[in-house]
Amino acid sequence: MTFSDKDIEHIKSKGISIDAINAQIKRLKGGMAFSNLVSAAKIGSGIEHYDENETKRYIKFYEEKQNERSIIKFVPASGAATRMFKFLFHFLKHFKASKEGVENYANRKNDALLTKFLKGLENFPFYNHVMVSIKAAYSEFDTLTNDEKKLLFIKTMLDENGLNYSGLPKGLLPFHKYDKQVKTAFEEHLFESTLYATSNSVANLHFTVSKNRQLYFSNLFNRIKPILEAETKTKFNVSFSFQNQATETVALTSNGKVCRTKDNSILFRPAGHGALLDNLNKLNYDLIFIKNIDNIVCANKNKGVSQYKKLLAGVLFEVQEQIFEYLHKLDTGNLIDADFKGIALFVSYRLNVPINIDFEQYTHLEKVLYLKSILNKPLRVCGMVKNQGEPGGGPFWVKDKAGNISLQIVEFAQINFSKRNQQSIVYKATHFNPTDLVCGIKNYKGEKFDLTQFVDPEAAFITTKTQNGADIKALELPGLWNGSMAHWNSVFVEVPLETFNPVKTVNDLLKSVHQVS
Repeated sequence: MTFSDKDIEHIKSKGISIDAINAQIKRLKGGMAFSNLVSAAKIGSGIEHYDENETKRYIKFYEEKQNERSIIKFVPASGAATRMFKFLFHFLKHFKASKEGVENYANRKNDALLTKFLKGLENFPFYNHVMVSIKAAYSEFDTLTNDEKKLLFIKTMLDENGLNYSGLPKGLLPFHKYDKQVKTAFEEHLFESTLYATSNSVANLHFTVSKNRQLYFSNLFNRIKPILEAETKTKFNVSFSFQNQATETVALTSNGKVCRTKDNSILFRPAGHGALLDNLNKLNYDLIFIKNIDNIVCANKNKGVSQYKKLLAGVLFEVQEQIFEYLHKLDTGNLIDADFKGIALFVSYRLNVPINIDFEQYTHLEKVLYLKSILNKPLRVCGMVKNQGEPGGGPFWVKDKAGNISLQIVEFAQINFSKRNQQSIVYKATHFNPTDLVCGIKNYKGEKFDLTQFVDPEAAFITTKTQNGADIKALELPGLWNGSMAHWNSVFVEVPLETFNPVKTVNDLLKSVHQVS
């Protein structure tokens, strides 16, 4: 595609090459490459399950090792809270106060979300904060009708000229109300790290945030740091990063042209959480915990949940130590047939990597090189929870174009539901992925892997979005825990559903895990 001098200057200012832009356009025009599902992973076939004694053993193993390793918790936290309040924006747009009351509207529309919100109003952690703001601005508040009060509450909470909650990152929203204070999701993640993600009483955390909100996070951290460190007897090192502009992608209009802004500049869009691989790749730690900003519960409920993070880390340490032992042995070249068979069994049954059917016919050197090529990769141990009624994106056995079968985390968007056999596999799935990962990103020599070398570029997402009222085709990079980790070694472990408590709508804050009392 031909670009103007202005376009080329704009593209280069982002740190993107012209070839990369043309490749994005080609992918958008060519369509998305769907995953080829072979079967759903389940207990005994891709997902490990541990009884109480085994769980305790792995937790103990991690606790014995954690002070010997450098550890960090990586939290994607740049997303705005807009979607949490979607049903309330819909209400504000369609409600006519002159025609009916708020509750009548909710009943007429059969709006269960609005009804639940109104009934639980005083139990939201931000209730008092909103009320203080309202009464400071409206001295006549107490004279208003109940409907007027409810409407004013919602408007104050959401309006840009009010508290503008929908414009805040989720991490800065009030999440939990304690006796004397309200805490944000950001604050809760700081505390949670002390339960499992410390080494020698030091907690390292890295948050990916939007550039224009980083100062808010920093100011909050600096304000609470002395108190938190005194309470937890833990030193906190907190760092922030932003999505690299070089990871942004172009979009196409319905007629196949590059989408542009009102001033005719190329429209560049954030490329989904897959863009955060660049941020993750800049970290240099032995162990990285990954957890989304909205998947956090009250402190008094977190201690039990956090044990399962230790379980995952204990499994990773055990598997990683075995991998490193085998790699060192392979380096010596001093192996007999029994050694090769033992390593091959480990690769097949612990790393879930099928061994080539011709392996036994390989020469000694070919076996060494083949096994090293499998073992010497980043390692992830991922928690998987049971589906509760509805299937979701999660763990599947997948076949690539070369016929290789591997264990992958697959999102719905990557599945071709027009094919009955693919649809059937999804509906038989027993588990889904709650974005609960522990990662080992160093090799057996202590060197950090270049994580960009283990991405499946074919796993990019193509989605339909709206720009200025028109549909556009947008490109997202392979998901951080999907295609961006497609060529990692993976171990999937069943963990209880209680470890998964995301806040997708504001009403989720009314659930018991988010209520202190």
